[in-house]
Amino acid sequence: MSEYTSLLSDLSENITNEDLEQLKSACKEDIPEEESNNITSSKEWFNYLEKNDKLAQDNLSYIEHIFEISRRPDLLTRVIEYRTTVLKISEDDEIDTKLTRIPSAKKYKDVIRQPSEDEIIKLAPPPKKV
Repeated sequence: MSEYTSLLSDLSENITNEDLEQLKSACKEDIPEEESNNITSSKEWFNYLEKNDKLAQDNLSYIEHIFEISRRPDLLTRVIEYRTTVLKISEDDEIDTKLTRIPSAKKYKDVIRQPSEDEIIKLAPPPKKV
C-alpha cells in the first residue's frame, strides 16, 4: 500500500457520515448536487475528487482547504504531515507552487509571505472605561 493510499485510508477512517455531509457541503460549488447525493462514503468522495482533478498524490491543496473551512484541524494536520514528510513540500514551497501555476502571479511571490516582527503593526490596548 502506497503512503498516499494509506493517507486516504487513514482520513476515511476518521470521517463519519455527518462529517461527510459537511465536507460535501463545503464542496458544493465543485460537486453537482446529483453527484453529491450519489456519494455515500468518504472513499467515494476521495474517488470523485481524484477523477475530477481536485485531488492527487502530489496535489492535496484542495482537501487541505476543505478540511480547513470544515473546521477539521485533525484531518488537515494529517494531510500537512504527509505533504511535508512524504512529498517534502513545506508551506513556503506550496505558496511558490500555487503562484507558478498562474504566470501573472509570479511577480507577487515576494509580496505573499509572512511579515517579520518589525513589519507587524502593534495596536494600543483599548481605552479603559471610566
